[in-house]
Amino acid sequence: MCSDSVFAGLMTGTSLDGVDAVLARFTDHRVELLATHSAPLPAALRDTLQTLTRPGADEIDRAGPCHRALGREYAAAVQALVAAAGIDPDTITAIGCHGQTVRHRPGQDGFSLQLGCPDTLATATGLPVISDFRNKDMVLGGQGAPLAPRFHEYLLAAPDARVAVLNLGGIANVSLLREGTLIGGFDTGPANTLLDLWHQRHQGRSYDADGAWAAGGRVLPELLEALLQDPYFRQAPPKSTGREYFHLDWLAGFLADDAEPRDVQATLAELTARSVAEALAAFAPERLLVCGGGAHNGDLMARLSRCLGVSAESTSVVGLAPDWVEAAAFAWLAWAWWHRVPGNAPAVTGATRPAVLGRLTLPD
Repeated sequence: MCSDSVFAGLMTGTSLDGVDAVLARFTDHRVELLATHSAPLPAALRDTLQTLTRPGADEIDRAGPCHRALGREYAAAVQALVAAAGIDPDTITAIGCHGQTVRHRPGQDGFSLQLGCPDTLATATGLPVISDFRNKDMVLGGQGAPLAPRFHEYLLAAPDARVAVLNLGGIANVSLLREGTLIGGFDTGPANTLLDLWHQRHQGRSYDADGAWAAGGRVLPELLEALLQDPYFRQAPPKSTGREYFHLDWLAGFLADDAEPRDVQATLAELTARSVAEALAAFAPERLLVCGGGAHNGDLMARLSRCLGVSAESTSVVGLAPDWVEAAAFAWLAWAWWHRVPGNAPAVTGATRPAVLGRLTLPD
């Protein structure tokens, strides 16, 4: 299917490091990025969103203002995109906005809650907004996540190879593409979320640049094996997870009192690499394409290459920088809604059937 329509895509991932935004055009299994924008979230908003990923007092009263405030941040990102592209906003068909997940509970009568008010976004920009991408899949018995695999299939599938697309956001997820077809995908476990939180606690900076601190540590074999025994890693797909499962309190239950913090960081990096490698063992990818912030972590990329026996490559090598893949995926999901193309994949989520995902919010 061909289209020259322009769509915006917005994403604030599990790492909560900021808003990523793209303007994109989709034509014949290609994506053309017309503009990109990234901006950090205000510290107070980011901190409140982080606390809302765990149960606590007055959650509704704290979540309500965040919902509206995040909608305003998304609107500012779209306005920055329009200015960067130098285009008339009326040329944008719609905005695809995932929102910020604060609770994800798949299963019987499961639910997934994202903040980021679509009415605030639509009225501030004057543009239609497609949001609430997870719910229909969950009503159909699916996990509601991961959501990017159908876009990965659209853009990155190769007709003659087994390709694994690995998103290293706060949580790691994979898409399995065999001979041009999406055959599976799931969350493998933590990626940056534990690495960032541990680094913040012990080094006072938001993330471990290039994995340099982890690279200087020593993997603790007993800790690593204990972490890998968590039931999530043994659970068969379809499966999905988030910060509400993998957090520092989860980690604390495994730590010895005398563990050196830098060695724990190295062990967490190895946990991500090992859990991904074990999850991909049966698929045996011939190529591993990596997106998300973790693609810039040289230590983590080296660990992945060693554990998998396949070179971990940034998606930059196929023409889309790793920082923009997730935002582009939500622009594509808005495109898919507009053209009535199913956005989910039952082979990934476990839903009973394919479905067009999302809900339309108009500005008037």
